[in-house]
Amino acid sequence: MPEYPEMEHYRTQLSALLGGRKITGAVVNRAATINEPIDVFNSALEGRTILFVERRGKYLLFHLDDGNRLVLHLMLGGWLAYGDEGPKPDSHFQVILSFDGGQSLYFGGLRLGYLHRMTAKAALEKMKELGPEPFDPRLTLEAFRKRLAGRKGKLKTTLTDQKFLAGIGNCYSDEICFDAKLHPAAAANRLDDEESERLYRSVHKVLTEAKEAGGYMGHPLTAGDQLTGGFNERCRVYDRVDEPCVECGTPIKFETLTGRKMFYCPHCQKGHE
Repeated sequence: MPEYPEMEHYRTQLSALLGGRKITGAVVNRAATINEPIDVFNSALEGRTILFVERRGKYLLFHLDDGNRLVLHLMLGGWLAYGDEGPKPDSHFQVILSFDGGQSLYFGGLRLGYLHRMTAKAALEKMKELGPEPFDPRLTLEAFRKRLAGRKGKLKTTLTDQKFLAGIGNCYSDEICFDAKLHPAAAANRLDDEESERLYRSVHKVLTEAKEAGGYMGHPLTAGDQLTGGFNERCRVYDRVDEPCVECGTPIKFETLTGRKMFYCPHCQKGHE
């Protein structure tokens, strides 16, 4: 599932590609992907201009010139493509938005994901439960520690809880824990000051590195996009079961924790009792 680095990477690219562009038409191949009748959705978007693209957590919000928003959540398996034509037949995409100039934005893999047209107020209401952004300047080390102290769950489930921090999921929670040398099944509220500071620094370090490398998902946005998916080869533990740890050579271990995949090094990440 796309997380902060993937969605921020999409936002950066789409902001440059779509800012100030007019929507000339929409095609909806799956009615369940949107939140209103297809003809209403299509007619409401035709002629609208995208002012800018915002990200909140794992959501992208396309701000329209009529004050409404297109709210996108890719969920598991969702991805985007942009260009003169899609990398697959048009029927493989749930929604296609066409723009002046002839290019289109293709929304693929949205069997669980969605693209909803909403008022600004409704969009704010939908996201009111989200926690702070990882790079919010108000999320100081002290504020981070206070949030951790109020959690009763394991470290991985805390990091992936969107009410704790917005934008972190399965992949980067494991990568952050590895970088901080903390077991993902450690109790979140039992970290000492040194451990919580390591975790705080690792959140910023890993997410920055992943964003700059284009995230771990392998669907390039445009035909000339050479960056998207670049972090996949840099993952230290995620999806690396039985591979040697890059730090000590111990085979990476795989378990599940409250239904989530969990990858870690049993030697570098000890102590979760």
